[in-house]
Amino acid sequence: METPVDLVARSVAEETRAEFEERVRANAAFLREELEDGRLDNADPTIGLELECYAVTEDGRLVGIPEGTFETTPVNRELGRHNIEVNTTPQVLGEEGVTEQAAEIADHLATARNRLEDEGLQIALDAMWTVPPAQGSWQYLEAVEEKEGLVFAENMYPSARYYALDNDILRDVGGEIDLDVPGVRRSFPTILLESLATSMQPHLQVSSVDTFPAYYNASLRTLAPVLALATNSPFLPGDLYGDADPDRLLAETFHELRVPVFEQSINAGRDPGKVRFPRDIHGAEDVIDRVVADHTVAPFFQEWVETGDDEYGDDYADEFWEFDHKHGTYWRWVRGVIGGEFVDPNNDERSLRIEYRPLPTQPSVRDVVGFQLLVVGLLRGLVAADHPVSNLGWERARADFYAVVEDGLDAEIHWVTEAGEHTTDLDVIYGELFAFARRGLREADVSGTTIDRYLDPIERRWTDRTTPSRWKIERVRDEISAGKPLTEAITSMQRAYVEHASNGEPFSEWG
Repeated sequence: METPVDLVARSVAEETRAEFEERVRANAAFLREELEDGRLDNADPTIGLELECYAVTEDGRLVGIPEGTFETTPVNRELGRHNIEVNTTPQVLGEEGVTEQAAEIADHLATARNRLEDEGLQIALDAMWTVPPAQGSWQYLEAVEEKEGLVFAENMYPSARYYALDNDILRDVGGEIDLDVPGVRRSFPTILLESLATSMQPHLQVSSVDTFPAYYNASLRTLAPVLALATNSPFLPGDLYGDADPDRLLAETFHELRVPVFEQSINAGRDPGKVRFPRDIHGAEDVIDRVVADHTVAPFFQEWVETGDDEYGDDYADEFWEFDHKHGTYWRWVRGVIGGEFVDPNNDERSLRIEYRPLPTQPSVRDVVGFQLLVVGLLRGLVAADHPVSNLGWERARADFYAVVEDGLDAEIHWVTEAGEHTTDLDVIYGELFAFARRGLREADVSGTTIDRYLDPIERRWTDRTTPSRWKIERVRDEISAGKPLTEAITSMQRAYVEHASNGEPFSEWG
């Protein structure tokens, strides 16, 4: 069996790239035929979710997870040794499907908690770790080993695919990844910087491919107002700030730092970057064509991973393995995905879905499911009503998204109302947002009781004008006012956050 060093060396070789691209184009031709012949249509919309989190010690410090902790469990590993990912089994959108999604998320997280407790650790449902590991944040993120001219980050999960991705991006930028956000300007020798951030990603599989562009383009116009309710990462680890002025940092920090952290760690100065706000699409075939045209990083061949390192793992995906692998590095804040899991005889793995990717991890299962239902219900409701929100200009939607990244609920957000009028009145925007989300869920036969259970805590964020990022900023401000240095203030805030999150109450009930 080849070693990770061998696989990474083969991945970054020029002859690999040429052969890989040829296979991707052949895979794309197969997928276009699938689209044209209607084989990606299904009977029902289905929903799913990816949720990331991380491990901490009993006193809240970031920590790597011992190897083997999650063997024989549905819990997956992610980029950093501290990262965890859980995925739900897709379900038909409806009362039973929503119930199953919530139960599976809770069950997987309980499994993760139990395994971590056996190691004296705990889980953090959070969007960015801020309490440094024992050796310090710089040392943790910068620890690398060189082997045969390749870089191996010591705290990256030991996957040849991650190592290849790291080396390919580093080669393009001369070996350094720059981070420039309020309070921190620093270069890193690895993309492990990206492991600061954790996210949740609702999935909505459309039943008819013909409707996909309407769902996709509407989703872009919802990113700003939905993200504004979810913001949860206003701080980096405290020891990264050095001698930054606390008052200035509190005034200037972004409400959603995980967006620039992800973009800067992966884009590494490339323009346009691989991580970005995507353009509208005109037809479902654009989903295929854009992956083909995207800059290739870390190419792999199917035969390299047949011994068990294959994460794609079903027979249908094997028909377009290299395309699927390249799609795994096609990072946009919304993206279309071809192929999934078998749901039932009427809804199989031949499918087309939306991945809604800008949301940070939330602090409770009800919050996570609440945002999942807000997204899928909203998109269903807007498309079913032929709502004119997609008449909002793309440039405006993009600018609003990045304004929310910086300013959260204080950002100016634009919308086109049901009557076709442009507005920046947030009461009007959120009135429609929740009304159409509820409509979309009701039309999918989700009960009013279930809708209220999950959407009410999210709607309260708007009525109370509060979000996790605002809560964190105010906590740190109070700690600094009480005389604590910035690093101690962030640590104190974070420990309070993890304690609240461990109780399982939705954020709106924290008080």
